[in-house]
Amino acid sequence: MTVTDSRAAVELSESELRAVAGYAAACALPALAIFERERPGDPRPRAAIDAAQAFADGARRTQVLRDSSWAAQRAAQEARLAGQPAASEAARAALAAAGAAFLHPLAQATQVKHILGAAAHAARAFELATGDDQTVAADRIAAAGGLAPAVVVDILRRYPTAPPGGGRAGQLIRQLDAALRQTQSAAPHDRGGRELL
Repeated sequence: MTVTDSRAAVELSESELRAVAGYAAACALPALAIFERERPGDPRPRAAIDAAQAFADGARRTQVLRDSSWAAQRAAQEARLAGQPAASEAARAALAAAGAAFLHPLAQATQVKHILGAAAHAARAFELATGDDQTVAADRIAAAGGLAPAVVVDILRRYPTAPPGGGRAGQLIRQLDAALRQTQSAAPHDRGGRELL
């Protein structure tokens, strides 16, 4: 069933939220090399990814996650102002990874960016790093689709499809969203992410 009422609640367990954060961190991590190559010595995006992964691994959702995501956002802004768009997008991927822990259980299309934003910004970072080669982004989106565990695909399907807008990153979110919604889950999972036999 597709949910369209933005006030409707989406079932979302803590273990599922951790799975989303882990997926986002895994998608953001490859782009970190782009940021660190262009802006060595700035630890903020790495700290955001590390915080997302720590939450995925069982740490509590604390102010550290929020602080690291805001710091990654500042790193993205500084890179953009310095004329380093690929580094900026890589930092935005890190920001999105930390932000994935704050996916809201509300049936709003805008929540999809919490699930897929890290993958989209990472793909855009690689695209920009290779001279705006869209085939590179397409390959990265395909790889991100392959990384998505069945539980994350199941969670994604509880939300409306990704909304319009958002520039190139928004376009990449919609591509990944469409691809993941078409995949078949390997095995059914319960709401806690455990495989059902």
